[in-house]
Amino acid sequence: MSVFAQIARSPALRLAALAMVFLGLQNASIAPYVSLVAIEKVGLTESAFALVLAVGAVIAVVSAVLFGVIGDQTGRRRGIAIFTAIASVIGIVLMVINPTPLALVLCHAILLPLGSSLYGQSFALARLASPTSGAGGQDSILGTVRAGMSITFMAMLMFWTYAFGTGLDVLWTYSAALIAATSLALLIALQWPSGSKVTWDDRPSGLPLRQSLTELARPAVAIRLFILGAISSSFLIYFILIGLVFAQSPNRDASDVALYVGLVAGWEVPLLILIPRLLAYTSRTVLIAAGSALYGLHILFLPIWVDTAWLWLGTLIAGLGGTAFIGLTIGYYQDLLQDRPGAAGAMLALQKLVADLMAAGIFAAGVALGGYIVVSVFSFSLTILGALAIWAVDRYAAPKAPAVLKM
Repeated sequence: MSVFAQIARSPALRLAALAMVFLGLQNASIAPYVSLVAIEKVGLTESAFALVLAVGAVIAVVSAVLFGVIGDQTGRRRGIAIFTAIASVIGIVLMVINPTPLALVLCHAILLPLGSSLYGQSFALARLASPTSGAGGQDSILGTVRAGMSITFMAMLMFWTYAFGTGLDVLWTYSAALIAATSLALLIALQWPSGSKVTWDDRPSGLPLRQSLTELARPAVAIRLFILGAISSSFLIYFILIGLVFAQSPNRDASDVALYVGLVAGWEVPLLILIPRLLAYTSRTVLIAAGSALYGLHILFLPIWVDTAWLWLGTLIAGLGGTAFIGLTIGYYQDLLQDRPGAAGAMLALQKLVADLMAAGIFAAGVALGGYIVVSVFSFSLTILGALAIWAVDRYAAPKAPAVLKM
């Protein structure tokens, strides 16, 4: 049976896929424009906005870990999902009704960060509902589910590019996000499996909260989290460098930035579905390491290729490498924390925190020592070291080549 057929026939997998669709619509409507809204429309200072982002990042990580662990501990995932979905709706409603500094702080520092844990919860549900036909099959399903977010994110960005060109005010982004968030909350309330609709084994761990959290600090988990966080710091460096490097070039402008980012995102959609098929021939760790190395190479060449036609080859390299990392780390964490799908989903939030801290350090050090090229060299070096480290850590425990679902 094909991956698409399995998702279509499973209510839980359909729900997870639709959740990615609505999250893509919501995130594309808010994330790219929040700084503009906060500073230009609402009137926050740059330092106040930075504090909002910092508090939001902490709450997002803490809530993702706690909700993931509590879901594993109790098995009551539906109630947690409904609560976090409603938190997002309330936060966006505040900005739609009266976009004041207080509303923005409540929305972006507290309520939306709480709602962001739905990303990991959706993958926990997808993992539980996926057929146990080997890691390759589950990776194919998880990759296909994740592709829904990429498609709608890219489509929504194209819509806003057109809408803003007609003179639409940027605050309308919250109205669109509210439609997506409300649809997601209703979907979860009506369709999240419970009772007899749960057809898989989701036994509560029964572990005390402290012991459950201690599991995440085990060396085998913490070391891999640190390595994958180091690798994924290159994704933030990419978003930091792309506009700055292109702005310094006499041959590039803002339209080239949009085209480059769009092409990279465009490659992600088919590759998220196709890359898991390679697990029939090699291990997930090897593909993550290879993808990381490719993505690091893209960062290294970005300021070198910016004025040449070779620049556009970088979109394929970035798409291939980035997709291998994004698409396979979800399953990697799920296998690392077997029988703890909620905690495994929360690892993505912890990974982002590690990545953000490392990227900030790389950028500050690179700029101080020589500029954007030095930043790209530092990022490339860290990514290559991370690729080698994850391969070395897993080389004695690499899983056997799994079966792969037919597309």
